[in-house]
Amino acid sequence: MPIKRLFIANRGEIALRVIRTARRMGITTVLGASEADANSLPARLADEVAIVGPAPSSQGYLVIDRVVGAALKAGCDAVHPGYGFLSENADFARALTAAGLTLVGPDVTTLEAMGDKLAARRIAVEAGLPVLPGGEAQTREDIHTRAAETGYPLLLKAVAGGGGKGMRRVDRAEDLDAALDMAQAEAQAAFGNAAVYVERFVARGRHVEVQLLGDGTSAIHLGTRDCSIQRRFQKLVEEAPAPAMPLDKRAAIEDAAVRLARHLGYRGAGTAEFLVDATDFSFYFLELNARIQVEHPVTEAITGVDLVEQQLLVASGKPLGLTQAMVRPNGHAIEVRINAEDPDADFRPAPGRVIRAAWPAGPGVRVDTHIAAGGEVPPFYDSLMGKLIVHGATREEAVARLERALASLTIEGMPTTAPLHRRIAADPRFVAGGVDTGFLAGYWGAPA
Repeated sequence: MPIKRLFIANRGEIALRVIRTARRMGITTVLGASEADANSLPARLADEVAIVGPAPSSQGYLVIDRVVGAALKAGCDAVHPGYGFLSENADFARALTAAGLTLVGPDVTTLEAMGDKLAARRIAVEAGLPVLPGGEAQTREDIHTRAAETGYPLLLKAVAGGGGKGMRRVDRAEDLDAALDMAQAEAQAAFGNAAVYVERFVARGRHVEVQLLGDGTSAIHLGTRDCSIQRRFQKLVEEAPAPAMPLDKRAAIEDAAVRLARHLGYRGAGTAEFLVDATDFSFYFLELNARIQVEHPVTEAITGVDLVEQQLLVASGKPLGLTQAMVRPNGHAIEVRINAEDPDADFRPAPGRVIRAAWPAGPGVRVDTHIAAGGEVPPFYDSLMGKLIVHGATREEAVARLERALASLTIEGMPTTAPLHRRIAADPRFVAGGVDTGFLAGYWGAPA
């Protein structure tokens, strides 16, 4: 059934992004906002606003009953969860189904399988995808045994994890117990599940992902993205397609991602993430994010496909209107995340009021932001203020446009990551393309 009234269970730039596409499609939007976001730009642009709770996300955005109840009270027939918050929560999907609401996203079975990283590994192996050495461990003794089998360096990763939470690199056996304590404590706090597993760490790895679309019967890819420039396993810079990679290797990763999507009977937009060895381009499946990604605009830039529109069409019960042959990537796109953080103070969050905001514009420049002069960056949520996306006929042109756009970007009122991005854009290693995830290690004092 066509979606008529859409409840948006998110905030910030992704909420605004969904509102604009839904409006173009003739869909009425109801924004589920916290009290802190009641006067935000997305709240002003949505057709209606429903308050889901006080500022802390644990009392509003993350409370399933509150969100579902607000959507029902507003008379909505579907819910778009954006990214983060409840976007990959199987219990949320189950509650929506029970309430007669449509989730704009995959079904409960897929969310359950992909939300458990160990289950996702097993399913990937079933689909014929390579995975890194490692695996689950139930007890501390098991973890020590698995670590000895896997070898060092290694990663401890939260089973229910994402966004770098509950993840620790361990270089020596004598550091394992302390790292395990920290990883489990962080995983418990972030996900309510302290379970972790072991995975080999690739010294010179690149983070390459594939954008997927599926309708439950067919699945296609929309090319690769490289997200290797990270701090604490969280992305700062993303580009499409993955640069400095042989075309046959890129195609092999894309084919592997589609195999997994078809194996799952995947519905909606999703992203298969891979670790690529920068020395020989061998690759390993990491996880499948069953939602829209923060970095989706770079894929939209090179393909011309509105991914939110595709999500809404599939959720309405329509088959994919795209075939693989219809997807013809054009040029190169780069996205940088502008966060209210101080890179010179260990990326400390810097919430506050924006005194001045002058975002760049021009040919090949796109800005996704909910922040303007006088706006607030609340202390309760992620520090993302906006995303600067550039597109060029070649990567060289995209890099040049990125430098010019960053030079004209002005935000006053708090420190941001913009100065760091200016330095990255001018760095010869970035300009050459193909940097690995260790790029920021020790770089201007920034941890990887």
